[in-house]
Amino acid sequence: MVAGEFILGARELTRYLPHRFPFLLVDGIVEFQAGERIVGIKNVTVNEWFFQGHFPGQPILPGVLILEAMAQVGIVFAKLTDPALEERLIVFAGIDSVRFRRQVEPGHRMVLHLEHQRRKGPIWKMAGRAEVEGEVACEALLTAALAQDQAGRGGR
Repeated sequence: MVAGEFILGARELTRYLPHRFPFLLVDGIVEFQAGERIVGIKNVTVNEWFFQGHFPGQPILPGVLILEAMAQVGIVFAKLTDPALEERLIVFAGIDSVRFRRQVEPGHRMVLHLEHQRRKGPIWKMAGRAEVEGEVACEALLTAALAQDQAGRGGR
């Protein structure tokens, strides 16, 4: 379990992420090692918008939103590692080897671990793991990429 205070809170995250309520799915960053790893936190509360329909009477955090939260932490990792990317749009470009191991429910504190695998030009590969109560909830290999600019160019 990760303890301690946020080194970046939700307000600071908006400097690195284009996401805003209700789609900002990370509450803060608690650990960061440039070029190596990052750990983020999502406090899952019963009043989240998606619990109205997933599932009434038995709320479960949708797996795709667990993956989105991991991807958001990965974007923060890339931008903190390479400050030249701070103003660039980085998007979720792929996902492999996804495994859901347990449900995430209201009241859980989801700890999102991402480890850098490699970077080749505008493409980043990271291994992600979401944990609750010390147990793995989800594992995946994520790919992020710099979005093309309006002229249709990707970038470094």
